[in-house]
Amino acid sequence: MTQQPTTPALSQDITLVCVDPWGRQVEVPTTLGYRESDPYAVTLTFHSATGDVEWIVARTLLLQGLAAPAGEGDVKVFPSIDDDARAVAVLDFCSPDGRLVTQASTYELQTFLARTFAVVPVGTENDHLDLDGLVADLLGTAAE
Repeated sequence: MTQQPTTPALSQDITLVCVDPWGRQVEVPTTLGYRESDPYAVTLTFHSATGDVEWIVARTLLLQGLAAPAGEGDVKVFPSIDDDARAVAVLDFCSPDGRLVTQASTYELQTFLARTFAVVPVGTENDHLDLDGLVADLLGTAAE
């Protein structure tokens, strides 16, 4: 069996801004991640002194949320403008443990998404999935 070369994971460090329960702005260092082998997903890793927290969101959700409100359930994204009149995307994360509402620079998100589209253009995601490998992983068998 010949393995196809894989594109290394893309990553980009950004700073998200959130408002704490007392109304103070708090910066949250975050790493955006993307792998060609999981072409529909973008990973957001929030870094803190107590440990990293990872969320996986749909790449199309981030793209759609740059232009109009998008998402249902645990993650919602919508365009906005920050206190300095800069374009931002608001990312609203909800879980049974709580809620986090953050702002990300629209420019930084667009830059990252453009890099992912260069690796896997929109509409070609299925071409990058290894369905045989996924089924083998789920069944605990070796893929042939």
